[in-house]
Amino acid sequence: MGTELGRTLPSGSVVCFFGDLAAGKTTFIKGLVSGAAQLDPDQVNSPTFVYLNIYEGTCPVYHFDLYRLEGQTAFLGMGFDEYLGAPGICCIEWSEKIQDLLPSHYIRVKMSHLGENKREITIIR
Repeated sequence: MGTELGRTLPSGSVVCFFGDLAAGKTTFIKGLVSGAAQLDPDQVNSPTFVYLNIYEGTCPVYHFDLYRLEGQTAFLGMGFDEYLGAPGICCIEWSEKIQDLLPSHYIRVKMSHLGENKREITIIR
C-alpha cells in the first residue's frame, strides 16, 4: 500500500502518520520511499534519534520521526519547517506534536495494530 501511495504523490506532498508504537508507520514509509524515490526499502530506517532522514532518489523524501521531539518550538528552532514546503515528499511520524504547523493540504495516514501481522490503515487526502 505504501509503494502505491508513493507512486501517486506529487512533489510538495506532506504525509502525516498517526498510530501507536509498532503500528507499522516506518514499514509503510519504506514502501512509500520505494514508490516515490525508486529506492530500495532496506535503505529506509526510523530517524528516532536524529529526527530526520533524507532519501535522495527520483523524488527526494524527507522522513521525520518526532517521537522524541519536545514540541513545535524545537521543530522550528531546528529549521525543519522549511521541509514542509520543499520540493519532494515530506513524511512525518508523530506529527501531532507539530499539529499547528502542518499545511492544510496534508495527507493523513491513520494506522492501527490489530494483530501480529494485521493492521488497519486509513488514508485521508
